Amino acid sequence: MAQAQGLDVTPANKITPEKIREGIDVEINGRAFRHTGDPEMPLLWYLRDVLRLTGTKFSGEHGLGGADLVLVNNKLVAAVTVAVKTLQGKKVTTVEGLAAPDGKLHPLQQAFVDEDAIGCGYCTPGWLMASVDLLNRHPQPNDNDIDQLPNLCRCGCQTRVRRAIKRAAMAIAGGKA
Repeated sequence: MAQAQGLDVTPANKITPEKIREGIDVEINGRAFRHTGDPEMPLLWYLRDVLRLTGTKFSGEHGLGGADLVLVNNKLVAAVTVAVKTLQGKKVTTVEGLAAPDGKLHPLQQAFVDEDAIGCGYCTPGWLMASVDLLNRHPQPNDNDIDQLPNLCRCGCQTRVRRAIKRAAMAIAGGKA
């Protein structure tokens, strides 16, 4: 081996690259990731502890309360209830993936700001994700549609959330918000 400033240096022709680790390939917010850890890990903890996407919150072991909602292949799911092993080849969208790459807020995010529908903020990511799902299914939701969302808010922002969802629906439809 060659010596360079007191360090052992292995010649390039003697280096053998490590085999690519097997894992679970998943797309999150438009970026490809490979999870090589515990396949039973809940998506919530993969997002928060591994990828440091901390917008999605813990709302109980069973995903009740809605703070941990994300979209998997455009379907609303509680991230704590989904094992990473079930996500092979799927697309996940979290609250961090709603804004445009240039930083422009999604119409729902902007409506939440405009209607002051944020309160303490803990439940807001889940409200946003559930609202995206709702607007994908019902572009002009009524009060009953909004009442069916699984989210809980202890700050009492439900009235402002309702106004924000309706404002976003108008904005998305091309109306004035």
